Amino acid sequence: MTRQNMRHEDNFLSNLSRRELLKGSAAFAMSYVALQSTRALALGKNDRIRLAYAGTYNSPIDGGGGNGKGIYLFKADTVSGELTLVKLAAEARNPSWLAIDPSGRYLYSVNEVADYEGKSGSVSAYALDAETGDLRLLNVVSSEGAGPAHLSIDASGKYVFVANYAGGTVAVLPVQATGALGAATYSHQDTDSVGSKIPSDAPIGSFAFSGHDKPHAHMIHAAPGDRLVVHTDLGQDRIYVHEFDRATGSLNPAKAPFVSLPDGDGPRHFVFHQNGKWFYSLQEEASTVAFFLFDPLTGDLHLEQTISTLPAAFRGTSFTSEIVLSPDGRFLYVGNRLHDTIGIFSIQQDGRLGYIGEIATQGDYPRHLSIDPGGNFLYACNQRSDAITSFRIDRKTGLLTFTGQYTAIGSPACLIFLS
Repeated sequence: MTRQNMRHEDNFLSNLSRRELLKGSAAFAMSYVALQSTRALALGKNDRIRLAYAGTYNSPIDGGGGNGKGIYLFKADTVSGELTLVKLAAEARNPSWLAIDPSGRYLYSVNEVADYEGKSGSVSAYALDAETGDLRLLNVVSSEGAGPAHLSIDASGKYVFVANYAGGTVAVLPVQATGALGAATYSHQDTDSVGSKIPSDAPIGSFAFSGHDKPHAHMIHAAPGDRLVVHTDLGQDRIYVHEFDRATGSLNPAKAPFVSLPDGDGPRHFVFHQNGKWFYSLQEEASTVAFFLFDPLTGDLHLEQTISTLPAAFRGTSFTSEIVLSPDGRFLYVGNRLHDTIGIFSIQQDGRLGYIGEIATQGDYPRHLSIDPGGNFLYACNQRSDAITSFRIDRKTGLLTFTGQYTAIGSPACLIFLS
């Protein structure tokens, strides 16, 4: 609006009657509310739009180009599944795994490096503005080991658990009142018992040989109820179970401190079913899912089933990446790298898995899968092809349909949603 037009509008308003002025004010107020609603839509403050964050690699890893710059903020449309880039929310070094605390006020990120303080990886804490999506760096602390690949937060939001792949260590980091992180209250080095280079259960013709040179802690997460904490070591072919002392922030071996997977199969990530008694472990080199019965009191794991993540006719090399459950607990999805598919499984009444089929990720090297909180869309982070693709979930059958949408992003490593 020009200054001349503004003066004209002032003269016009001065000639209005009081009633007309009140009507005009009401109309303006309605317009203002509409404008704010539009702004809210843009920032994710309504039921249709959610905020999402993607972590990326800016150093080459696993054949990827290292084309990311940090943590990116997106709008996710809950009706269409479309992801729209808002901005680079935080510059960071290899923030390959992200987690948001239960209050939704803080975001934590691993920095998958080995030179923090000369020998370690690190973890960054950010204050999160739920209205704008902005991130403000609070602090950075040592992850107590090189190459942190995973972190999670306990249900109280008072502790962060981190697994250091290159260092073969796990650590517990306390969360301070400000959301910043303190120095580790506990750390542990996995030692000895390194598994075979050749996986026992890999497909015919597979050369998926990796990660069995030394211990490699790959994932750590509390079991439902927060009494027990589980971590995998890919290099040792072990799943460890710890008792969690919340008062001291330390981990102690459970009665049955670990179970072993077949030699060389390489347990990577896992997921607990919502009932707290079914546990699914994903083996990276073998391309299998192992189903265990989990005792939530003792932490005992009893193997019930092992099933391939690939079609029966597959031959050659593939590496699994991520494992996710549908929010209703009826279906399970697995990422297959090199095969570049999402394996789809039904969960039967006894917890066993039934193979439904697979769908191409429409990209290269799907490093991470995530499902939106509404349970309607699954997203694949295709690391080597620099794009996130989205799939509509059939809630009755579990089948996936590609939405046709590609979201460009350099070397995506993970995607999480603000609930």
